[in-house]
Amino acid sequence: MAVGSRLCQVFSAPGCPASREERLRFEGKAVVVFGGGSGIGRASAATFAAAGASVVVADIDKASADDVARSIIATGGAATSIGADVTSYAETAAAVECVVSLYGQIDVVFNCAGIVLRRPILEHEPEDFEKVLRVNLLGSYNGILAGARAMHELRIRGSIINTASVAAYVSTSGMVAYHASKGGVRSLTQAAALELAPLGIRVVAVAPGVVDTPLMSAAKAAGVDRALARLQMRRRMIAPERVADVVLFLASKEADAINGTVVLVDDGYVGFK
Repeated sequence: MAVGSRLCQVFSAPGCPASREERLRFEGKAVVVFGGGSGIGRASAATFAAAGASVVVADIDKASADDVARSIIATGGAATSIGADVTSYAETAAAVECVVSLYGQIDVVFNCAGIVLRRPILEHEPEDFEKVLRVNLLGSYNGILAGARAMHELRIRGSIINTASVAAYVSTSGMVAYHASKGGVRSLTQAAALELAPLGIRVVAVAPGVVDTPLMSAAKAAGVDRALARLQMRRRMIAPERVADVVLFLASKEADAINGTVVLVDDGYVGFK
């Protein structure tokens, strides 16, 4: 066998017998995306569906979740939508149960719901801090708990993916609640992975950098979005679809050896800064 052919088989380069598109397939898999109504969640729901998965789009904004599900169905994918507030364990568990009742299984949970508050700490009220932690950190915990319980009951060796951030590694002014929540997600991912590993359930996280999503609207309004983008090596915001590509890989069997870690999807933000 030629060296080129062997490299093709190992790395699955374009034009090789098994390209990335052919290998990262999710036919027969069921996925729930929390926070799937916009941004990275929306892009990830579409990416999973394009790879063959049946997707439940869960979002506190039911109209947005409906819109994402309709767009997936319009392109030939399988999707449904459900309203879910991730700060409520009951609603989070109901979304997981929706997946199981529709498809008889649940293979992937992607915890992507999140909010950001840009406000100096001395202008905070305690409820501001608590709100951010409830959505970003408690929401991830609820998704892990509900998803892992269902996977364990069904004897499924599934994957749970959380959304951390570069804010779990470096600090900026005016975002203390966001930093605390994403640092918590980073530690939560590691601890949950340790406990769930004996059940064959993997828990990993992505840590995006500056991504062009609705969460950036306040930064754009303040005119600081370009300055934030310049903190990345190529001085530009990341498209949500590029984060979704990494999420898809981490949920796949090809990522079976990746567990309990946080993958930076930041175009060098943390290392460059």
